[in-house]
Amino acid sequence: MKLAMPLQYAGNPRETADQVAGLEKAGLDQIWVAEPYGFDAVSLMGYLAARTETVELGAGILNVYSRTPGAMLQTAAGLDNVSGGRVILGLGASGPQVIEGFHGMPYDRPLTRTRELIEILRLGLRREPLEYQGKVFTLPLPADQGLGLGKPLKLLNRPERPDVPLYVAALGDKNVAMTAELADGWLPFLFHPEKAKDVWGDALARGRAKRSPELGPLEISAGGLVAIGEDVKPMLDFMRPMYALYVGGMGARGKNFYNELACQYGYEEEAKEIQDLYLSGKKREAEAKVPLEWLEAGNLVGPASYVQERIAAFREAGVTSLQVYPATDDPAATITQLKEWLA
Repeated sequence: MKLAMPLQYAGNPRETADQVAGLEKAGLDQIWVAEPYGFDAVSLMGYLAARTETVELGAGILNVYSRTPGAMLQTAAGLDNVSGGRVILGLGASGPQVIEGFHGMPYDRPLTRTRELIEILRLGLRREPLEYQGKVFTLPLPADQGLGLGKPLKLLNRPERPDVPLYVAALGDKNVAMTAELADGWLPFLFHPEKAKDVWGDALARGRAKRSPELGPLEISAGGLVAIGEDVKPMLDFMRPMYALYVGGMGARGKNFYNELACQYGYEEEAKEIQDLYLSGKKREAEAKVPLEWLEAGNLVGPASYVQERIAAFREAGVTSLQVYPATDDPAATITQLKEWLA
């Protein structure tokens, strides 16, 4: 099992790079850079590539709407080149609030768009001409939709690797099945190790049944807050705002993927209360309704023996890359301790 860590959305890039370099020396295997509707992830990933040597750099995530397939191909190949083959390209559909509100694009056919983008990226990374006929993407552009001068082009530069790992952030049944079929890795969110099989087991099995042996096993990257000690359980409260934000406010009523996930976990009553409170502006009350059981299961907070039990639970659930948020004054020391336990 690898050890990974997501970065916060904002921060001084020089300080961030210093931190990541220190975590790399402590044993961190992967760092994930988010891109919701703040700074782009690619700029920071390029900067981190120059300041690090071994840590893998994950885009967590680039949405499948705001970059054309050609631009996404250039991004993947360019980042992999400057990092010496250390990039993981995390992809996802994001949500209609971001795609339609921030990018001004219709949130349509997210699964088809993701599938076709993966196929085009694999084609381009093999440095084959971009010639593709899909339901969303057609390359080159048909003559009746432009000047008729387009022709199949291949990437000018030779990619560092023809198989840059492509991970997908997915929660819905069909999306998870598609991810298990096509992607190199899966990025679930608000992961509950003990309930994951009940929610996604069938979808993962359907996808794996269609999976090409050439892809190898599906990687799974998930985790949560880490605090090790005898009196650290109150640290779980620091995760309440994030859980409440996603379950209650990330989307509209009736169109919130995270609220649906909470219901699938068996927290239907709490999910409704959290959303009602959050959308009415009562965020603190919403945070208080996040089930403690979910917080305890999805994070690694407690005495050393308990944290080791949680690591085992994530491993048992199929997680191959444990994502952690060290809640400590010395994150590097926490990474070193976790790395020893993972070994």
